[in-house]
Amino acid sequence: MALEIGFVGLGAMGAPIAANLLVAGHHLTVWNRTRSKAEPLRHKGAHLVDHPGDVAKSGGIVVSMLADDAALEQLVLGEAELAYRLGKGGVHVSLSTVSPATTRHLAKRHHEAGGALIAAPVFGRPDAAAAKRLAVCVSGSPAPKERVRPILDAIGVAVFDFGSEPGAANVAKLAGNFMIASALEAMGEAFVMAEKQGLDRKQLANLLGSTLFACPVYQIYGPLIAERRHSPAGFRLPLGLKDLELAIKTAAEVNVPLPLGSMLRDRFMAALANGREDLDWSAVALGASDDAGLRGNSSS
Repeated sequence: MALEIGFVGLGAMGAPIAANLLVAGHHLTVWNRTRSKAEPLRHKGAHLVDHPGDVAKSGGIVVSMLADDAALEQLVLGEAELAYRLGKGGVHVSLSTVSPATTRHLAKRHHEAGGALIAAPVFGRPDAAAAKRLAVCVSGSPAPKERVRPILDAIGVAVFDFGSEPGAANVAKLAGNFMIASALEAMGEAFVMAEKQGLDRKQLANLLGSTLFACPVYQIYGPLIAERRHSPAGFRLPLGLKDLELAIKTAAEVNVPLPLGSMLRDRFMAALANGREDLDWSAVALGASDDAGLRGNSSS
């Protein structure tokens, strides 16, 4: 059954996700801060509006894919007043990687307005979004989750339900991104060790990605790190730092130390200090090259 969906946030991830919802037969009303990024969707049948609040209909569904907590809070509680525009029976599906605490706070505000917030952060880069190969984590009230399930099925290959607690899916997402960042650093260090011992970095990445670590993280990021190929960025390095800081903060709320997370945060900050803010977050692995005296090979 085709759904009427409002969509906010048409960046590197949001645009292909919205396009796949159109392909699935849903009807979209979209808004993006930079209107030109929404034009391709208009040609595919989406209706463009000039104000983010205009994507919402009373009792309807809105999907958002925004960069951070502040942007999500502004959409829900700021001038757009999304919680109140959706009102009774409305459902807001947040695909963003944000703090569980932010999700819980905004879920409460949606509930006060008679609606619901469903957290549905995704794993996957822009190419996976375009290919409908995202893994979706979801949490929130059961009935609204069931209502928006066709949306989640249209954008990914698997949906993992973490229950009714609103922020649970965000915890899962932050845990996953923390583990990815850890893998990036591990590959960076291992490949530099091999390189300085005379091995070919690409050959080692191929070995590990096809045997011991035959999984998407090593198969996708291994070649990028081995070849020091960090541009164009699928996920910019500052966003990686943002997610690490969210993971550390979320762990601290329940007295869980993340010693590796603290080291990784410093690694990301050093990468930014070295002018790598426009590179993919895999460029954090260049820090290992810097430390080993291979900085001349670290300018990608």
